[in-house]
Amino acid sequence: MSMITERPVPGRTPGVTERPASAPRVKARRDRMAILRAYVALTKPQIVELLLVTTVPTMIVAAGGWPDPLTFAIVLVGGGLAGGAASALNCYIDRDIDELMRRTKRRPLPANTITPRAVLIFGLTMSVVSVVLMAAFTNWLATALTAASIFYYDVVYTLWLKRRTPANTFWGGVCGAAPVLIGWAAVTGGLSPMAWALFAVVFFWQMPHFYALAIKYKDDYARAGVPMLPVVRSMKRVNFEIVLYTVLTLAASLVAWPLGLGLVYGVTAIVMGAVFLGEAVRLAYRSRTDETVKPMRLFHMSITYLTVVFMAVAVDALIAG
Repeated sequence: MSMITERPVPGRTPGVTERPASAPRVKARRDRMAILRAYVALTKPQIVELLLVTTVPTMIVAAGGWPDPLTFAIVLVGGGLAGGAASALNCYIDRDIDELMRRTKRRPLPANTITPRAVLIFGLTMSVVSVVLMAAFTNWLATALTAASIFYYDVVYTLWLKRRTPANTFWGGVCGAAPVLIGWAAVTGGLSPMAWALFAVVFFWQMPHFYALAIKYKDDYARAGVPMLPVVRSMKRVNFEIVLYTVLTLAASLVAWPLGLGLVYGVTAIVMGAVFLGEAVRLAYRSRTDETVKPMRLFHMSITYLTVVFMAVAVDALIAG
């Protein structure tokens, strides 16, 4: 049996492995990447993406084709910053309840990845930048709507309504649908019946969309003391509202059809509306007797519905243009 001996190296203690000089730099780089990912997570990119899914087609309809490139770019950037700012400030305000909920306890603030002060500065800075961009390159109405939507979401909804009333989702739907009005106003300088009809589609859509999520995380909201409808009302009441607002979503989409949209949109709105309503009815019917029914199926279906319907809005407008 042979024994391999290590040749002594000057300046190195025998038996001790020397740590590569690059290790501290690698760790620092990983830390920076973790912080960068945390800042991105604060903006809730999936929500911002949904906001832009409704804003872009609305601008195309408002312009009767592709809008002015500068206006288009400013609304995308300014709107994205506004949505990210509102989400970051929401995380700052809700940091006390986020750490109590399984769904949110890994967010940057509960996980102590970023300090609350840094998040507050980040959110306020993005808010100012988004409003300044809109003011400099669009018009007063689009700018006012942008500022109002940030204020409404963070102060009226997050700080006040969310913790005090089961109607929080309904009233919170105003800021969720505001990007439609912002996009229209940025292009035209005003608001038309078509803008309000598309606003109504997104507004009513939010109830079945978010109620499905609230059913899934009912225990989380109860633990945090947030009076979401599934926490404080019976499933019969929740199911009724899901079906009711799905019907209103479909109705609003049909109201938009004769206001300037064509056959592509009309057929898409009817077909997707029927599928969406069928899924809402299915959840309402099955949840009466089956506690294992999966509400997230409706949640994901609602995202597909909104995306496809607003894609049809854009296609129809481009065909007509």
